[in-house]
Amino acid sequence: MSSEENSDDRPITVGVIDDDPMICQAMRLILEDYSTGRLNVVFTCTDGGQAVDEAGRHHPDVVLMDVAMPGMDGIEATRRLRALPQPPHVLILTSLSPSGTVERAVEAGAEGFVSKTDAPEDIIRRITDVCDGLPQFNPSSQRQLINDLNMQQPQSRRDEARAMLDALPEREREAVVLAADGYTNAEIAERMFISERTVKAHISSTGDRLCMGRVQMARLVERADLPDQL
Repeated sequence: MSSEENSDDRPITVGVIDDDPMICQAMRLILEDYSTGRLNVVFTCTDGGQAVDEAGRHHPDVVLMDVAMPGMDGIEATRRLRALPQPPHVLILTSLSPSGTVERAVEAGAEGFVSKTDAPEDIIRRITDVCDGLPQFNPSSQRQLINDLNMQQPQSRRDEARAMLDALPEREREAVVLAADGYTNAEIAERMFISERTVKAHISSTGDRLCMGRVQMARLVERADLPDQL
């Protein structure tokens, strides 16, 4: 539910989910006491499945969602919340950002992160701003997202290179991999039990398919980081 749907005199409604009841209680006090009536916590709970049920009943504007919980975790609960007919904004409530958490949360529909150690004013501002359509990422979650993307890029390039090599005819692929490993045409011919002329034909045909020269194909094989097979 967007802030445009809020009337000027109606507070933003919030649900708080954390497996520690003390955190839920503390967040309720922070949000209601420090917001001077701008926020109203309509439910708290300690379980992801219960959170989905409570959100279906109370239709909060924003949900603060813990990640690590027994049973349904916060990522799956976020995904289910965002699939509701009246989906709330979801901010992940966390003290840690283990690798992959930020990206998985964003893929599930979360619009930002709130640290349990943030100042009350910052937490309240993030809640009100997300209702205005502004993604809310604190510095630690921004760094983690960038790190996750940087880690994925080499893997994505590796998978792309492997797919290109896998699309080649088997014998052409074998010849190109051997060439990239530094074998001469004569050595490739001996290993593959074919003539040097056929080796040249295989490598030339592969170059035409990939629109690459021999050096570029060697770089492609290097990027694919193939397991030892030959």
